[in-house]
Amino acid sequence: MNSKNSVPNRLNLAILLGQLLAIATCILALTRAESGWALLGLAVVFGIVMNSVYSIIHEAEHAMLFTNPRWNDLAGSFMALFFPAPFHLIRQGHLGHHLRNRSDDEAFDFYFEGDHKVWRYLVLYGILTGFYYLVVVLSNVVFLILPFRGDKKYWHVDQPSAAFMESLNPRYGLLIRLECAAVIALHGGIIWLCDLPVLHYFAMYAGFGFMWSAMQYVHHYGTERHVTRGARNLWIWKPLDLLWLNHNWHLTHHTHPAVPWVYLPGVNVEGGAKRGFLLTAYLRMWRGPKPAPDRVKNPHSGKVIP
Repeated sequence: MNSKNSVPNRLNLAILLGQLLAIATCILALTRAESGWALLGLAVVFGIVMNSVYSIIHEAEHAMLFTNPRWNDLAGSFMALFFPAPFHLIRQGHLGHHLRNRSDDEAFDFYFEGDHKVWRYLVLYGILTGFYYLVVVLSNVVFLILPFRGDKKYWHVDQPSAAFMESLNPRYGLLIRLECAAVIALHGGIIWLCDLPVLHYFAMYAGFGFMWSAMQYVHHYGTERHVTRGARNLWIWKPLDLLWLNHNWHLTHHTHPAVPWVYLPGVNVEGGAKRGFLLTAYLRMWRGPKPAPDRVKNPHSGKVIP
């Protein structure tokens, strides 16, 4: 990485500390939320804050949060506890996404001959309504209790899940289990120490879960079946774009995954200048999956994430 695209260590640290303060403030506000409207407003605010946290985690997944690799992974692991998810699991999932994008192994807007059509609809609408986030959160329990294995025969009903499991590196198995245990301990401790109503705590996180899940494939729906060009740049209210660390510059990121967030708007990519509106792109996804016109093989099928 050249000096023009150097990692903004100090800026990232300041953002990370600000995010921790914002999380603490939301938890404090939750202890005082008495009405349903107050809880709803807090869920929206928390969702906005935590999508910013996810953007910081995303920088760590690409080793662009801090220049020092140890501090990068440590910070990414710590912030992922608030997601909550094991960092070394979602990191492998995200890096695998960059390899599988728009191939048959990750084409959520299509169904193929021989697919369970109803299942493909459930998967896409699960993403749109927040159930995908719930699956990620439940992985803390699954990977803590069940053996760490990527045996495809147990996931044959869902091709993207099978491809994800195949790509997992066994060397991180113990570390992921420790992170899962830390997630459960942290959130159990927060609820207990702050004497929070469990349902209120879940409701606050539901605001984040819905937003995060709904935006996971909004940048890819209906795009070219190409691993890097199969994405689009979108826009939302400019302060949110900045708060979410330019995550909506998604085509640019897929084309240049080693460029830190601060530089993405200044990078020129073919087709990147035309930015659609985020909410319009989200609503378009409700059209549901379509029959796939062709097959696009994942050239990295079976590759284990290092």
